[in-house]
Amino acid sequence: MRLAGEAKLLRIFVGESDQYEGRPLYEVIVLEAKRFGLAGASVFKGFMGYGAHSRIHTAKILQLSEDLPVMVEIVDEEEKIRAFLPTLDRLVREGLVTLEKVEVIRYLPKEER
Repeated sequence: MRLAGEAKLLRIFVGESDQYEGRPLYEVIVLEAKRFGLAGASVFKGFMGYGAHSRIHTAKILQLSEDLPVMVEIVDEEEKIRAFLPTLDRLVREGLVTLEKVEVIRYLPKEER
């Protein structure tokens, strides 16, 4: 797949312990994005954060948290990202979803270089 120029960056902020049908929510989101044919997805685990409930979640040794922040990023063409949003509505019960314009400088498989 080749992707270049203007695209959309979809960010989904959830908790590490969030689940969907017994599986980690971030994992379900990535697998659904792949099934949907989106260009790519990455998951990042945070060290500290808080959300709508204003509770601090941290990875500090003295304050071990079982619900650290997790961010899923997905980049693709706007039409594909917008078509994926209803799937996120079904999966994400609590969290933050953002969408922003990005410019893709380079994205292509090694064999297409």
